[in-house]
Amino acid sequence: MLYLFILGDTLGAGVYVLVGQVAAESGGAVWLPLVLALCLALLTATSYSELATKYPRAGGSAHYVHKAFGPFTGFVVGFCMLAAGIVSVGALARAFGGDYLTEFVTAPVALVAVVFLAALALLNAYGIRDSLRANVVATLIEVSGLLLIVGLGAWVMSRGEGDLSRLTDLGRPDTGALSAALAGAVLAFYSFVGFETSVNIAEETKDPRRSYPRALFGALATAAVVYLLVGLVASVVVPTDQLAASSGPLLEVVRAAGGVPTWIFSLVALVAVANGALLTGIMSSRLAYGMAQDGLLPSVLTRLLPNRGTPWVAIAVTGALSVVLALTGETTDLAATLVLLLLIVFTAVNLAVLVLRRDRIADRHFRAPTVVPVLGIASCLLLCTQIEAQVWIRGSILLAVAVVLGVVAARRRDRIPSADRA
Repeated sequence: MLYLFILGDTLGAGVYVLVGQVAAESGGAVWLPLVLALCLALLTATSYSELATKYPRAGGSAHYVHKAFGPFTGFVVGFCMLAAGIVSVGALARAFGGDYLTEFVTAPVALVAVVFLAALALLNAYGIRDSLRANVVATLIEVSGLLLIVGLGAWVMSRGEGDLSRLTDLGRPDTGALSAALAGAVLAFYSFVGFETSVNIAEETKDPRRSYPRALFGALATAAVVYLLVGLVASVVVPTDQLAASSGPLLEVVRAAGGVPTWIFSLVALVAVANGALLTGIMSSRLAYGMAQDGLLPSVLTRLLPNRGTPWVAIAVTGALSVVLALTGETTDLAATLVLLLLIVFTAVNLAVLVLRRDRIADRHFRAPTVVPVLGIASCLLLCTQIEAQVWIRGSILLAVAVVLGVVAARRRDRIPSADRA
Protein backbone atom coordinates (compact mmCIF):
# COMPACT_ATOMS: atom_id res chain seq x y z
CA MET A 1 0.00 0.00 0.00
CA LEU A 2 2.88 2.40 0.72
CA TYR A 3 4.37 1.72 -2.73
CA LEU A 4 1.00 2.40 -4.34
CA PHE A 5 0.50 5.49 -2.15
CA ILE A 6 3.73 7.02 -3.47
CA LEU A 7 3.12 5.84 -7.03
CA GLY A 8 -0.44 7.17 -6.99
CA ASP A 9 0.67 10.55 -5.70
CA THR A 10 3.51 10.77 -8.23
CA LEU A 11 1.38 9.57 -11.15
CA GLY A 12 -1.22 12.18 -10.30
CA ALA A 13 -2.80 14.90 -12.36
CA GLY A 14 0.56 16.35 -13.43
CA VAL A 15 1.28 13.93 -16.25
CA TYR A 16 -2.24 14.31 -17.62
CA VAL A 17 -1.90 18.07 -18.10
CA LEU A 18 1.80 18.98 -18.08
CA VAL A 19 3.12 17.10 -21.10
CA GLY A 20 1.78 19.83 -23.36
CA GLN A 21 3.26 22.60 -21.22
CA VAL A 22 6.65 20.88 -21.20
CA ALA A 23 6.46 20.71 -24.99
CA ALA A 24 5.68 24.42 -25.09
CA GLU A 25 8.86 25.15 -23.12
CA SER A 26 11.24 22.55 -24.50
CA GLY A 27 9.98 21.56 -27.93
CA GLY A 28 9.39 18.02 -29.12
CA ALA A 29 12.16 16.48 -26.98
CA VAL A 30 9.77 16.10 -24.02
CA TRP A 31 11.73 13.11 -22.75
CA LEU A 32 14.84 15.16 -21.87
CA PRO A 33 13.21 17.47 -19.27
CA LEU A 34 11.50 14.41 -17.80
CA VAL A 35 14.81 12.61 -17.35
CA LEU A 36 16.46 15.74 -15.95
CA ALA A 37 13.60 16.29 -13.51
CA LEU A 38 13.79 12.67 -12.36
CA CYS A 39 17.51 12.96 -11.59
CA LEU A 40 16.94 16.16 -9.60
CA ALA A 41 13.96 14.68 -7.73
CA LEU A 42 15.92 11.54 -6.80
CA LEU A 43 18.48 13.64 -4.93
CA THR A 44 15.92 15.07 -2.54
CA ALA A 45 14.00 11.79 -2.39
CA THR A 46 17.16 10.10 -1.10
CA SER A 47 17.43 12.68 1.67
CA TYR A 48 13.80 12.09 2.60
CA SER A 49 14.46 8.36 2.74
CA GLU A 50 17.20 8.86 5.35
CA LEU A 51 15.08 11.15 7.51
CA ALA A 52 11.87 9.12 7.22
CA THR A 53 13.62 5.94 8.36
CA LYS A 54 15.52 7.76 11.09
CA TYR A 55 12.49 9.65 12.46
CA PRO A 56 9.34 7.77 11.32
CA ARG A 57 6.55 10.01 12.55
CA ALA A 58 3.90 12.41 11.27
CA GLY A 59 5.09 15.94 10.67
CA GLY A 60 7.53 15.09 7.91
CA SER A 61 9.57 18.04 6.67
CA ALA A 62 8.52 20.28 9.56
CA HIS A 63 9.60 17.69 12.12
CA TYR A 64 13.01 17.14 10.51
CA VAL A 65 13.81 20.84 10.18
CA HIS A 66 12.49 21.44 13.69
CA LYS A 67 14.98 18.92 15.07
CA ALA A 68 17.82 20.38 12.99
CA PHE A 69 17.27 24.13 13.36
CA GLY A 70 14.68 24.66 16.09
CA PRO A 71 10.98 25.54 16.29
CA PHE A 72 11.09 28.79 14.33
CA THR A 73 12.65 27.32 11.18
CA GLY A 74 10.60 24.17 11.65
CA PHE A 75 7.43 26.21 11.65
CA VAL A 76 8.41 28.21 8.55
CA VAL A 77 9.20 25.04 6.59
CA GLY A 78 6.16 23.27 7.95
CA PHE A 79 3.98 26.21 6.99
CA CYS A 80 5.42 26.16 3.46
CA MET A 81 4.77 22.43 3.19
CA LEU A 82 1.30 22.77 4.63
CA ALA A 83 0.53 25.69 2.32
CA ALA A 84 1.83 23.72 -0.66
CA GLY A 85 -0.46 20.80 0.18
CA ILE A 86 -3.50 22.99 0.65
CA VAL A 87 -2.72 24.92 -2.55
CA SER A 88 -2.32 21.65 -4.44
CA VAL A 89 -5.66 20.28 -3.27
CA GLY A 90 -7.35 23.53 -4.23
CA ALA A 91 -5.77 23.45 -7.68
CA LEU A 92 -6.77 19.83 -8.22
CA ALA A 93 -10.33 20.59 -7.14
CA ARG A 94 -10.52 23.25 -9.85
CA ALA A 95 -8.94 20.88 -12.37
CA PHE A 96 -11.55 18.23 -11.52
CA GLY A 97 -14.28 20.63 -12.59
CA GLY A 98 -12.55 21.47 -15.87
CA ASP A 99 -12.39 20.02 -19.37
CA TYR A 100 -12.31 16.33 -18.46
CA LEU A 101 -15.56 16.62 -16.49
CA THR A 102 -17.30 18.39 -19.37
CA GLU A 103 -17.13 15.13 -21.33
CA PHE A 104 -19.93 13.99 -19.00
CA VAL A 105 -21.66 17.00 -17.48
CA THR A 106 -21.40 20.77 -17.43
CA ALA A 107 -21.51 22.34 -13.96
CA PRO A 108 -20.07 25.45 -12.30
CA VAL A 109 -16.45 24.85 -11.33
CA ALA A 110 -17.02 26.37 -7.89
CA LEU A 111 -19.89 24.01 -7.09
CA VAL A 112 -17.95 20.99 -8.31
CA ALA A 113 -14.93 21.98 -6.23
CA VAL A 114 -16.94 22.32 -3.01
CA VAL A 115 -18.73 18.97 -3.41
CA PHE A 116 -15.50 17.28 -4.49
CA LEU A 117 -13.51 18.54 -1.49
CA ALA A 118 -16.28 17.64 0.97
CA ALA A 119 -16.31 14.06 -0.33
CA LEU A 120 -12.52 13.79 -0.04
CA ALA A 121 -12.57 15.09 3.54
CA LEU A 122 -15.15 12.47 4.55
CA LEU A 123 -13.06 9.66 3.03
CA ASN A 124 -9.92 11.02 4.72
CA ALA A 125 -11.68 11.16 8.09
CA TYR A 126 -13.05 7.66 7.71
CA GLY A 127 -9.58 6.17 8.04
CA ILE A 128 -6.13 5.82 6.53
CA ARG A 129 -6.64 2.15 5.67
CA ASP A 130 -9.84 2.82 3.73
CA SER A 131 -8.26 5.85 2.04
CA LEU A 132 -5.30 3.75 0.93
CA ARG A 133 -7.60 1.00 -0.33
CA ALA A 134 -9.32 3.59 -2.48
CA ASN A 135 -5.86 4.72 -3.59
CA VAL A 136 -4.95 1.17 -4.65
CA VAL A 137 -7.92 1.04 -7.03
CA ALA A 138 -7.36 4.58 -8.29
CA THR A 139 -3.64 4.02 -8.87
CA LEU A 140 -4.30 0.90 -10.91
CA ILE A 141 -6.76 2.90 -13.03
CA GLU A 142 -4.24 5.74 -13.46
CA VAL A 143 -1.46 3.41 -14.54
CA SER A 144 -3.80 1.56 -16.88
CA GLY A 145 -4.77 4.86 -18.51
CA LEU A 146 -1.14 5.83 -19.07
CA LEU A 147 -0.31 2.37 -20.42
CA LEU A 148 -3.26 2.79 -22.78
CA ILE A 149 -1.63 5.99 -24.08
CA VAL A 150 1.66 4.14 -24.60
CA GLY A 151 -0.15 1.34 -26.42
CA LEU A 152 -2.09 3.74 -28.62
CA GLY A 153 1.10 5.62 -29.45
CA ALA A 154 2.83 2.37 -30.43
CA TRP A 155 -0.18 1.50 -32.59
CA VAL A 156 0.03 4.83 -34.42
CA MET A 157 3.76 4.35 -35.05
CA SER A 158 3.16 0.79 -36.29
CA ARG A 159 0.89 2.28 -38.95
CA GLY A 160 3.82 4.35 -40.17
CA GLU A 161 2.44 7.57 -38.76
CA GLY A 162 4.09 10.02 -36.39
CA ASP A 163 7.40 11.85 -36.64
CA LEU A 164 10.44 10.46 -34.80
CA SER A 165 12.50 13.54 -35.67
CA ARG A 166 10.59 15.53 -33.04
CA LEU A 167 12.39 13.56 -30.32
CA THR A 168 15.56 15.56 -30.99
CA ASP A 169 13.81 18.92 -31.37
CA LEU A 170 14.93 20.83 -28.28
CA GLY A 171 14.28 24.52 -27.70
CA ARG A 172 12.37 27.34 -29.26
CA PRO A 173 13.62 30.03 -31.65
CA ASP A 174 13.99 32.51 -28.76
CA THR A 175 15.79 30.15 -26.34
CA GLY A 176 18.85 27.93 -26.35
CA ALA A 177 18.81 24.19 -25.76
CA LEU A 178 20.00 24.43 -22.13
CA SER A 179 17.48 27.10 -21.18
CA ALA A 180 14.70 25.12 -22.85
CA ALA A 181 15.67 21.92 -21.02
CA LEU A 182 15.74 23.69 -17.62
CA ALA A 183 12.44 25.47 -18.25
CA GLY A 184 10.82 22.19 -19.15
CA ALA A 185 12.45 20.46 -16.18
CA VAL A 186 10.76 22.87 -13.76
CA LEU A 187 7.36 21.81 -15.06
CA ALA A 188 8.36 18.16 -15.26
CA PHE A 189 9.69 18.36 -11.68
CA TYR A 190 6.12 19.00 -10.56
CA SER A 191 5.18 15.63 -12.07
CA PHE A 192 7.69 13.81 -9.86
CA VAL A 193 6.88 15.52 -6.57
CA GLY A 194 4.45 13.67 -4.38
CA PHE A 195 6.99 11.40 -2.73
CA GLU A 196 7.37 13.97 0.07
CA THR A 197 3.78 13.38 1.19
CA SER A 198 4.53 9.78 2.08
CA VAL A 199 6.84 10.66 5.01
CA ASN A 200 3.82 11.96 6.89
CA ILE A 201 2.33 8.48 7.12
CA ALA A 202 5.60 6.72 7.98
CA GLU A 203 4.35 6.54 11.57
CA GLU A 204 1.36 4.50 10.33
CA THR A 205 3.54 2.10 8.32
CA LYS A 206 4.70 -1.29 9.56
CA ASP A 207 8.51 -1.42 9.88
CA PRO A 208 9.17 1.84 7.97
CA ARG A 209 12.97 1.49 8.29
CA ARG A 210 12.80 -1.56 6.05
CA SER A 211 9.81 -0.84 3.84
CA TYR A 212 10.02 2.89 3.19
CA PRO A 213 13.19 3.04 0.99
CA ARG A 214 11.99 0.10 -1.09
CA ALA A 215 8.56 1.64 -1.61
CA LEU A 216 9.96 5.11 -2.35
CA PHE A 217 12.60 4.17 -4.92
CA GLY A 218 10.42 1.47 -6.46
CA ALA A 219 7.56 3.92 -6.97
CA LEU A 220 9.83 6.61 -8.44
CA ALA A 221 11.42 4.09 -10.81
CA THR A 222 7.99 2.92 -11.97
CA ALA A 223 6.79 6.49 -12.45
CA ALA A 224 9.95 7.36 -14.39
CA VAL A 225 9.46 4.52 -16.88
CA VAL A 226 5.79 5.36 -17.39
CA TYR A 227 6.44 9.09 -17.78
CA LEU A 228 9.28 8.54 -20.22
CA LEU A 229 7.17 6.26 -22.43
CA VAL A 230 4.23 8.67 -22.33
CA GLY A 231 6.49 11.60 -23.22
CA LEU A 232 8.01 9.70 -26.13
CA VAL A 233 4.75 8.59 -27.72
CA ALA A 234 3.03 11.95 -27.18
CA SER A 235 5.89 13.77 -28.89
CA VAL A 236 6.04 11.35 -31.81
CA VAL A 237 2.29 11.06 -32.41
CA VAL A 238 1.11 14.66 -31.88
CA PRO A 239 2.72 17.71 -33.53
CA THR A 240 4.50 19.87 -30.96
CA ASP A 241 2.38 22.97 -31.54
CA GLN A 242 -0.82 20.96 -31.20
CA LEU A 243 0.46 19.25 -28.06
CA ALA A 244 1.49 22.56 -26.50
CA ALA A 245 -1.85 24.22 -27.23
CA SER A 246 -4.00 21.47 -25.69
CA SER A 247 -5.32 21.57 -22.13
CA GLY A 248 -5.75 17.80 -22.34
CA PRO A 249 -2.62 16.76 -24.24
CA LEU A 250 -3.03 13.03 -23.77
CA LEU A 251 -6.51 13.22 -25.28
CA GLU A 252 -4.75 14.33 -28.47
CA VAL A 253 -2.99 10.95 -28.55
CA VAL A 254 -6.33 9.18 -28.15
CA ARG A 255 -7.83 11.22 -31.00
CA ALA A 256 -4.82 10.60 -33.25
CA ALA A 257 -4.98 6.84 -32.67
CA GLY A 258 -8.75 6.50 -32.99
CA GLY A 259 -10.75 3.46 -31.92
CA VAL A 260 -11.10 4.50 -28.27
CA PRO A 261 -13.88 6.87 -27.11
CA THR A 262 -12.42 10.03 -25.57
CA TRP A 263 -14.85 9.82 -22.64
CA ILE A 264 -13.13 6.67 -21.40
CA PHE A 265 -9.81 8.41 -21.06
CA SER A 266 -11.51 11.47 -19.56
CA LEU A 267 -12.88 9.20 -16.83
CA VAL A 268 -9.39 7.88 -16.14
CA ALA A 269 -8.06 11.45 -15.93
CA LEU A 270 -10.77 12.38 -13.41
CA VAL A 271 -9.78 9.40 -11.27
CA ALA A 272 -6.15 10.56 -11.43
CA VAL A 273 -7.07 14.08 -10.32
CA ALA A 274 -9.28 12.81 -7.51
CA ASN A 275 -6.62 10.39 -6.28
CA GLY A 276 -3.93 13.07 -6.26
CA ALA A 277 -6.20 15.36 -4.26
CA LEU A 278 -7.03 12.58 -1.78
CA LEU A 279 -3.40 11.70 -1.12
CA THR A 280 -2.34 15.33 -0.81
CA GLY A 281 -5.27 15.96 1.51
CA ILE A 282 -4.09 13.09 3.70
CA MET A 283 -0.61 14.61 3.80
CA SER A 284 -1.87 18.09 4.66
CA SER A 285 -4.02 16.92 7.56
CA ARG A 286 -1.27 14.66 8.97
CA LEU A 287 1.26 17.46 8.65
CA ALA A 288 -0.99 19.87 10.53
CA TYR A 289 -1.51 17.18 13.17
CA GLY A 290 2.25 16.58 13.50
CA MET A 291 3.03 20.29 13.75
CA ALA A 292 0.42 20.62 16.48
CA GLN A 293 2.09 17.76 18.35
CA ASP A 294 5.35 19.72 18.20
CA GLY A 295 3.61 22.78 19.62
CA LEU A 296 3.92 24.71 16.35
CA LEU A 297 0.17 24.90 15.72
CA PRO A 298 -2.83 25.04 18.08
CA SER A 299 -3.30 21.85 20.06
CA VAL A 300 -6.92 21.53 18.89
CA LEU A 301 -5.53 20.11 15.64
CA THR A 302 -4.42 16.98 17.53
CA ARG A 303 -7.99 15.92 18.33
CA LEU A 304 -8.81 12.49 16.95
CA LEU A 305 -12.10 11.07 15.77
CA PRO A 306 -13.35 8.45 18.27
CA ASN A 307 -13.10 4.85 17.05
CA ARG A 308 -11.45 5.93 13.77
CA GLY A 309 -8.32 7.58 15.24
CA THR A 310 -8.07 10.15 12.44
CA PRO A 311 -7.25 13.85 13.08
CA TRP A 312 -10.70 15.21 12.22
CA VAL A 313 -10.05 18.82 13.22
CA ALA A 314 -6.90 18.97 11.07
CA ILE A 315 -8.83 17.42 8.18
CA ALA A 316 -11.66 19.95 8.54
CA VAL A 317 -9.37 22.98 8.76
CA THR A 318 -7.09 22.05 5.84
CA GLY A 319 -10.10 21.08 3.75
CA ALA A 320 -11.82 24.40 4.42
CA LEU A 321 -8.72 26.34 3.37
CA SER A 322 -8.52 24.32 0.15
CA VAL A 323 -12.13 25.25 -0.57
CA VAL A 324 -11.27 28.95 -0.17
CA LEU A 325 -8.34 28.64 -2.57
CA ALA A 326 -10.38 26.67 -5.09
CA LEU A 327 -13.02 29.39 -5.09
CA THR A 328 -10.59 32.31 -5.37
CA GLY A 329 -7.59 31.12 -7.44
CA GLU A 330 -6.80 29.79 -10.92
CA THR A 331 -5.26 26.37 -11.45
CA THR A 332 -2.12 27.62 -13.24
CA ASP A 333 -1.36 30.27 -10.61
CA LEU A 334 -1.84 27.81 -7.76
CA ALA A 335 0.40 25.20 -9.43
CA ALA A 336 3.25 27.68 -9.98
CA THR A 337 3.15 28.79 -6.36
CA LEU A 338 3.19 25.15 -5.25
CA VAL A 339 6.46 24.47 -7.10
CA LEU A 340 8.21 27.40 -5.44
CA LEU A 341 7.03 26.41 -1.96
CA LEU A 342 8.25 22.85 -2.45
CA LEU A 343 11.68 23.98 -3.64
CA ILE A 344 12.06 26.00 -0.42
CA VAL A 345 11.02 22.97 1.62
CA PHE A 346 13.34 20.62 -0.26
CA THR A 347 16.32 22.95 0.26
CA ALA A 348 15.70 22.99 4.02
CA VAL A 349 15.27 19.19 4.16
CA ASN A 350 18.57 18.58 2.37
CA LEU A 351 20.28 20.93 4.84
CA ALA A 352 18.60 19.11 7.75
CA VAL A 353 20.06 15.77 6.61
CA LEU A 354 23.58 17.15 6.97
CA VAL A 355 22.93 18.82 10.34
CA LEU A 356 21.20 15.77 11.85
CA ARG A 357 24.13 13.49 11.08
CA ARG A 358 25.35 14.49 14.56
CA ASP A 359 22.20 12.95 16.07
CA ARG A 360 23.08 9.28 16.25
CA ILE A 361 20.33 6.80 17.07
CA ALA A 362 20.54 3.17 18.09
CA ASP A 363 18.21 1.81 15.41
CA ARG A 364 19.62 1.18 11.96
CA HIS A 365 18.26 3.36 9.16
CA PHE A 366 18.87 4.27 5.54
CA ARG A 367 21.85 6.60 5.07
CA ALA A 368 22.38 8.71 1.97
CA PRO A 369 25.92 9.43 0.67
CA THR A 370 26.93 12.90 1.91
CA VAL A 371 27.24 14.25 -1.62
CA VAL A 372 23.54 13.56 -2.31
CA PRO A 373 21.99 16.21 -0.03
CA VAL A 374 24.66 18.68 -1.19
CA LEU A 375 23.66 18.09 -4.80
CA GLY A 376 20.02 18.21 -3.72
CA ILE A 377 20.50 21.73 -2.38
CA ALA A 378 22.23 22.78 -5.61
CA SER A 379 19.43 21.30 -7.72
CA CYS A 380 16.74 23.21 -5.81
CA LEU A 381 18.64 26.47 -6.15
CA LEU A 382 19.09 25.82 -9.87
CA LEU A 383 15.36 25.28 -10.38
CA CYS A 384 14.56 28.38 -8.31
CA THR A 385 16.39 30.48 -10.92
CA GLN A 386 13.79 29.34 -13.46
CA ILE A 387 10.78 30.54 -11.40
CA GLU A 388 9.04 33.59 -12.84
CA ALA A 389 9.07 36.92 -10.96
CA GLN A 390 5.31 37.09 -10.34
CA VAL A 391 5.42 33.67 -8.71
CA TRP A 392 8.22 34.86 -6.43
CA ILE A 393 6.03 37.77 -5.37
CA ARG A 394 3.19 35.46 -4.32
CA GLY A 395 5.63 33.10 -2.66
CA SER A 396 7.30 35.95 -0.76
CA ILE A 397 3.95 36.96 0.70
CA LEU A 398 3.40 33.43 1.99
CA LEU A 399 6.93 33.34 3.38
CA ALA A 400 6.33 36.62 5.19
CA VAL A 401 3.18 35.17 6.77
CA ALA A 402 5.14 32.07 7.78
CA VAL A 403 7.88 34.15 9.41
CA VAL A 404 5.41 36.22 11.43
CA LEU A 405 3.47 33.17 12.59
CA GLY A 406 6.74 31.35 13.26
CA VAL A 407 7.90 34.09 15.64
CA VAL A 408 4.59 33.86 17.48
CA ALA A 409 4.76 30.06 17.68
CA ALA A 410 8.37 30.10 18.89
CA ARG A 411 7.62 32.63 21.63
CA ARG A 412 4.57 30.72 22.76
CA ARG A 413 6.58 27.53 22.91
CA ASP A 414 9.37 29.25 24.88
CA ARG A 415 6.83 30.18 27.56
CA ILE A 416 5.88 26.52 28.04
CA PRO A 417 7.97 24.77 30.74
CA SER A 418 10.52 22.41 29.22
CA ALA A 419 9.08 19.45 31.13
CA ASP A 420 5.69 20.06 29.53
CA ARG A 421 7.22 20.37 26.08
CA ALA A 422 8.91 17.03 26.49
